[in-house]
Amino acid sequence: MRTALRLKPKNARTCYVCGPDNPGGLRVSFAADGPRGSRALYTARTEHEGWPGLLHGGVTFALMDEALGWAVYFQGLFGVTAKTEARFRQPIPIGVKLIVRAWTVSLRRRIVTARAEIRVDARDGVLVAEADATMFIQDSEHFDHD
Repeated sequence: MRTALRLKPKNARTCYVCGPDNPGGLRVSFAADGPRGSRALYTARTEHEGWPGLLHGGVTFALMDEALGWAVYFQGLFGVTAKTEARFRQPIPIGVKLIVRAWTVSLRRRIVTARAEIRVDARDGVLVAEADATMFIQDSEHFDHD
């Protein structure tokens, strides 16, 4: 596997979910979570509302999709989502603090099976959304080399 410490995804600064330079984006920062995962914290904000008082489902999905990409990236790979099956277990109220996590389950040639979940950041850690995904590994031309 490639070393993630020497590779940076191109244009990550303007990414809708994680880009710090995207004024309309979510600006969520992901960190490695164990050897095969990623993790981030996000608080559901009014500007990301769908139905009144609830986080938009597309934002919920985007958070999980981004976590999946970072789980692959932290292993030194660049992957894009090929297929996803998401389950939204309950609506997410605006103002709720969330933990977004993803991890790879298996890697076979250029195909990664992965899983993502969003839980309420509280003692009970209620599961509010989850996804199973197939990721396709891309070549390293999508990286800037340090």
